[in-house]
Amino acid sequence: MNQELIDLAVERGRLLERISMQRQLLEQQLQPVGDTLHSVDRALAAVRKGRDYLGQHPEVVTAAVAILVVLKPSRLWRWTKRGFLAWRTWRMLRRELFALGLSPRP
Repeated sequence: MNQELIDLAVERGRLLERISMQRQLLEQQLQPVGDTLHSVDRALAAVRKGRDYLGQHPEVVTAAVAILVVLKPSRLWRWTKRGFLAWRTWRMLRRELFALGLSPRP
């Protein structure tokens, strides 16, 4: 009976060592993914900070639009169309991600 317990303890030790090695290997292999995700998180934080700033200071948006209208109305129209297309694409992408269960809200 004691030999069986010893064998089980030895096997458990081997398995724990194997798990530890697999975790280390996985950590090394996922390092580039983690670095990329960290960069994306920083970029998203910057975008959110800018969005919050513009939400608190709508006069900045108004001034920018006024300047665009005065300088080049045709450019304003072109950028408005591009912005609308980007907004529609973003909404569609959010709906698809929600449908796939990858986003908390549509």
